[in-house]
Amino acid sequence: MRRYLRLAVLCLACGFCSLLYAFSQLAVSPEGGAGRGGGKPQAAAASWLAAGGRGAARGAGSAGPAAHPGRSDRYSLKVQPVERMHLAVVACGERLEETVTMLKSAVIFSIKPLWFHIFAEDQLHDSFKGILDSWSFLQTFNYSLYPITFPNENAAEWKKLFKPCASQRLFLPLILKEVDSLLYVDTDILFLRPVDDIWSLLKKFNSTQIAAMAPEHEEPRIGWYNRFARHPYYGKTGVNSGVMLMNVTRMRRKHFKNDMTTVRLRWGDILMPLLKKYKLNITWGDQDLLNIIFFHNPESLFVFPCQWNYRPDHCLYGSNCPEAEEDGIFILHGNRGVYHDDKQPAFRAMYEALRNCSFEDDNIHSLLKPLELELQKTVHTYCGKIYKIFIKQLTKSVRDRYNRTPKKGGSW
Repeated sequence: MRRYLRLAVLCLACGFCSLLYAFSQLAVSPEGGAGRGGGKPQAAAASWLAAGGRGAARGAGSAGPAAHPGRSDRYSLKVQPVERMHLAVVACGERLEETVTMLKSAVIFSIKPLWFHIFAEDQLHDSFKGILDSWSFLQTFNYSLYPITFPNENAAEWKKLFKPCASQRLFLPLILKEVDSLLYVDTDILFLRPVDDIWSLLKKFNSTQIAAMAPEHEEPRIGWYNRFARHPYYGKTGVNSGVMLMNVTRMRRKHFKNDMTTVRLRWGDILMPLLKKYKLNITWGDQDLLNIIFFHNPESLFVFPCQWNYRPDHCLYGSNCPEAEEDGIFILHGNRGVYHDDKQPAFRAMYEALRNCSFEDDNIHSLLKPLELELQKTVHTYCGKIYKIFIKQLTKSVRDRYNRTPKKGGSW
């Protein structure tokens, strides 16, 4: 009898422990429930930033589940991580509309969740927040807003280098310490295919490569660096930094060869000495400094084709980007202000079509025919003569998006 009593007590104890475990799991997992609050990412400040938080995100917005990977409406012991693609941009002056159009093109075509890291002058923050919050119904992206931040002792010098705020990109690996990989783009970029596709190039990096860019020119006869540069530059024609894919973890860890000392320097230590040595010899600011760094460390750069950073130079004097002729343009880069003047009407037509496009499926699907008609009006220019490469990839991206989007009342 005593044996049965002990067995009963043991069973009761096991049952009580199981109950306690079940309640403990419920207590720790309520954040797995439905919710759309957007927490701030841990955007750690670089060493020069004051303790008051300059450099950390001032505001973070959420556009749904991407804010909290793995969340669901049910409690669960299993959390499925969602890979987020981190996209950074620096906006100053009159660049609000251009930046918003770039972000829109990224959202429209991309598949995996995006996290936007937007570095902007203080007066632009409210406008960015208002516009991006109005997109929250998409539930496909997060964003963080940051102030423009440079090392205190040299802030004025960095800010005036080339264009206002442009050199901010050099300090992204030091500010976004919690980010492993990052795609930086200029404000005058338009994505004509999913960000996922350029993001996938990270997997093609070998063990020594830390960043990827496209050549500055395909044709040396019209190249700038090989004809005019007064400083070292990468390869035959240099590289363009308007689209720069980075493994920032590797960038922070690497010690870089240089022509200032026999000692290899880390990213945070090499920038100011480079500027001091070459500031009288550089024309394109931070891009020139990147060219100098990768001239001395060529094994660290992955070079992707010109269709990932297609600029007016690729068609200004005739077509010289064979990859774009074959497969179309993947990323359009409207540098030199061509979205806003009449010098390259094909570029302007592309920009205005995406600027005016809404997120409704029918609107996106129907933009192609009017756009093609506008492009046909540009055939008097060299770029306009090959207008079909402007819409070749875009047509495929629109079709793919339309096919994968649930059709519920015509909205995404």
